[in-house]
Amino acid sequence: MGKGKLEKFNEMKGFDHVIQAPYHSIEKDDFHLKNKWVQEFFKNANPLILELGCGKGEYTVELAAKNPDVNYIGVDIKGARLWKGAKLALQRGLKNVAFLRTNIEIIGQFFGENEVSEIWLTFPDPQMKKTRKRLTSTVFLNKYRNFLKPDGLIHLKCDSNFQYTYTRALALLNQFEIVADTDNVYDWEHLNDTLRIRTFYEKQWLDRGITIKYIAFKLHDGEYQEPNIEIEKDEYRSFGRSARE
Repeated sequence: MGKGKLEKFNEMKGFDHVIQAPYHSIEKDDFHLKNKWVQEFFKNANPLILELGCGKGEYTVELAAKNPDVNYIGVDIKGARLWKGAKLALQRGLKNVAFLRTNIEIIGQFFGENEVSEIWLTFPDPQMKKTRKRLTSTVFLNKYRNFLKPDGLIHLKCDSNFQYTYTRALALLNQFEIVADTDNVYDWEHLNDTLRIRTFYEKQWLDRGITIKYIAFKLHDGEYQEPNIEIEKDEYRSFGRSARE
């Protein structure tokens, strides 16, 4: 690990709003704040919203700044990335934002039934070759519904046409309630301040002429199915992830 990363990890150890609990540190045990985040960590009665795969935490911080009566937790396994958002939240004095460094595969060990009001997935790796690793696959949706409230929303904002097409097909196949849907956010009549939040990489995608997609939907009980369709793969290389040229 480089010197810069070590310094960031060491600094984050002193941040009260950052919790580091990767898989190897908790194994199969539930985290001690499960079902208690709002009461014991945030010490209020406000709704709890997650951003999964939050990267540098820019979206988490801006969501928290725009909505002081909502609690936000950004989740990612990359500590050096989280440091930026954690530092920014500290500098801005935000008390309604926290960061959790852990593996999203074990997210169910951290949050209990009806504990989370919404989930944001902002620019996740589309995992074009590995369905089970897609954050909107049935594997992950089955994890989310164990802690999402009955009317809880899942938001996907992404540059990837592959990710958007896959997620939309899955939502339609399973008859999820789709509450918002556009293949071009910034040319959409329902564009709002929340969707106007732009991360560092999103700005670069926009500069490259890549449109930003968005879909929001609600889950339901029952068994979920994967769409059996061919989806054209993204033909550009996204920042910080593996994709075709």
